Amino acid sequence: MIKMYTDAATKGNPGPTGLGVLIIDQHHQRQLTATVAKASNHEGEFLAAIHGFQYLLDHFDQQTILYYTDSRLLSDAIAKNYSKHYQNLLNQLNQLLDQETMVVTRWIPEKDNHGAHNLANQALHQLE
Repeated sequence: MIKMYTDAATKGNPGPTGLGVLIIDQHHQRQLTATVAKASNHEGEFLAAIHGFQYLLDHFDQQTILYYTDSRLLSDAIAKNYSKHYQNLLNQLNQLLDQETMVVTRWIPEKDNHGAHNLANQALHQLE
């Protein structure tokens, strides 16, 4: 089983955006960051998830994934398979989710998402 946490940090809305992904596999951690020149905070949350799931598909055998996000919009969009303003990003994410064996998505409060949050902020600072 793999645990994955994602977050995004945006300066301005929209503006430069940092993406953070923390992957925990048994006793190992992988920390991923990426940057986007311009995105809204919600777009950043979707892009962080896409970045993380693409990494999982490229580097891990299929297994159960517990996915944690502090974005209600993202967790609700995944659960409902619908996003009024971000359907294109949700469709991209769903293409990745469909390739996994099983994904359980859970919303968590910001205070429980420090690892991914710090990574997103580190990525954002690279753009400054």
